[in-house]
Amino acid sequence: MTRAPRFPLALDRVGAAPRTRPATELLRPQRPLQHAAQHAQQQALHEAAGRATPAGLGLDSAAMRARMVQRLRAEGLACEPVLEALARVERHRFVDTALANQAYEDTSLPIGLGQTISKPSVVARMLALLCEGAAARAQGHLGSVLEIGTGCGYQAALLAELGRSVVSIERLQALHDKARGHLAGVRRAGLQLVYGDGRLGHAPRAPYHSIIAAAGGDALPQPWIDQLAVGGRLVAPTFDAASGGQVLVVIDRGAAGLQRQRHDAVHFVPLKSGAA
Repeated sequence: MTRAPRFPLALDRVGAAPRTRPATELLRPQRPLQHAAQHAQQQALHEAAGRATPAGLGLDSAAMRARMVQRLRAEGLACEPVLEALARVERHRFVDTALANQAYEDTSLPIGLGQTISKPSVVARMLALLCEGAAARAQGHLGSVLEIGTGCGYQAALLAELGRSVVSIERLQALHDKARGHLAGVRRAGLQLVYGDGRLGHAPRAPYHSIIAAAGGDALPQPWIDQLAVGGRLVAPTFDAASGGQVLVVIDRGAAGLQRQRHDAVHFVPLKSGAA
């Protein structure tokens, strides 16, 4: 699968202040030439080390994401493009500061207004299912993507790594604004955030090769199915009467019609209509 361009993620560079000699050194006898040369060499190495950018500090460390990816791989996730996207996108930047130390644990976290950011394992599972769609396999990427429920923007950032264009819809104005702030420094030309009713999809950019929802209802809204391209795949949580809870449902649109699959049990916030 061809890797989409990476976000320009950069850490601040930390440099050392120039070293100054104490005044008492001016009174010391001059060193022999050989000793002076050795001292100059040691001084240069010391200053070069001070100018080096520290790596592996706190949540900014790629090692934090690497450990999360290793855990998901050990649990059976085998979709390399998804694993690579998870290793690149900094999840801690999409949660409240007070919860940042839990960002790389496999847990859902509150993001305000009764909404949550899903567990990394659930996000990864849904993205991996999308990558198995016919159009995604043929193109080597997710193609044009529709996301229902932007939330804090984390999954939109991952989708922008995996697709060619992404439309992400959020019905809550406050979350829409928060996602815009989170994505302001990393947004790509192909990522569009829309404030509106996600149950209606987004007809102006349809059809979509990949559709994913972060909220579940009793049934899949018809506009989502109508906006799914031939060869496209839809992944969404939906109420399952047999189990009495939500399950992941996968819809594939082939030339002959629709195919439906039932997958893992999940728990997402309810799918609501309208904008607020």
